[in-house]
Amino acid sequence: MERLAGRVAVVTGAGSGIGLATARRLRAEGASVVCVDVDEDSGKAAAAEVAGEFVACDVTDEAAVRDLFDGVAARHGRVDVAFNNAGISPPDDDSILVTGLEAWERVLRVNTTSVYLCCKYAIPHMQRQGKGSIINTASFVALMGAATSQIAYTASKGGVLALSRELGVQFAREGIRVNALCPGPVATPMLMELFAKDPERAARRLVHVPMGRFAQPEEIAAAVAFLASDDASFVTASQFVVDGGITGAYVTPL
Repeated sequence: MERLAGRVAVVTGAGSGIGLATARRLRAEGASVVCVDVDEDSGKAAAAEVAGEFVACDVTDEAAVRDLFDGVAARHGRVDVAFNNAGISPPDDDSILVTGLEAWERVLRVNTTSVYLCCKYAIPHMQRQGKGSIINTASFVALMGAATSQIAYTASKGGVLALSRELGVQFAREGIRVNALCPGPVATPMLMELFAKDPERAARRLVHVPMGRFAQPEEIAAAVAFLASDDASFVTASQFVVDGGITGAYVTPL
């Protein structure tokens, strides 16, 4: 299918994981993809793979984000899809009892403030077009509590969820859809590196997933492609959950 033929999509955090898988999927659906990453090597490689454009950008820098979207609109004529996906989950983000203020503020800045900035500067271009789709990466942890806390990450994704719902309502009658994507645990390099060091930590999580495995990045990318397309034309202000059943589970299969 080429549901996104002729459209311009901006993907942040495109150099790896969900972002890279999504850049590939959106290109396969016909979109022109702008790959955004703070890491130039991985970002350029992603852009080359999808015959797209690479833009180096620190998504916590307001001027840089404004220039990102203004530049895309100037070069490509429009901004149809914004997948605001860049995020971090550092090891110093742990229980509230041990997580320092610096770690808390760094995670909130990258995971939540960046989404605020990307929405702020993508929406005016979509208003001029009278149409657009914004997908913000939240998480299933925005919907559930965990005893294995990453307090800043959890709070940051809750913020993304609330922000997305608000914008989805505010701009619905202008043809702009805003949805929060809530993946379950995904087999990204970041997660696999974390769990490779601690298999017991991985097992403790997997037991709660009815499907008994982590998602593949391509499965999350498929959800992004749906939300970006006209197949999701009546979907906005939603928490779009792709989690292998974890948020619906009480007792999981043996």
